[in-house]
Amino acid sequence: AGNVAINNLLPGTFGTGRLKSNLAALAKNTARDVSTVTDEIRDANPTRRFGHPEEFGAVCAFLCSVQAGYMIGQNILVDGGAYPGTF
Repeated sequence: AGNVAINNLLPGTFGTGRLKSNLAALAKNTARDVSTVTDEIRDANPTRRFGHPEEFGAVCAFLCSVQAGYMIGQNILVDGGAYPGTF
């Protein structure tokens, strides 16, 4: 066995350019205003916001650090509580 740790980062909805283009496409396809679609998607998350890319990066940096050396084979949800599996 080598020194390889395999963990999975499972992101939710993060405020990126891709999200903005996806929201614009959804608004166009459903003949609705972008702000309405954005509000609906954002407010469906328990945090009532989109994630910040820096938050995802911080979790990734932690998993790559020596402090996470005992975390092996984990699925890490970074989704603002959107997945209801623990409730």
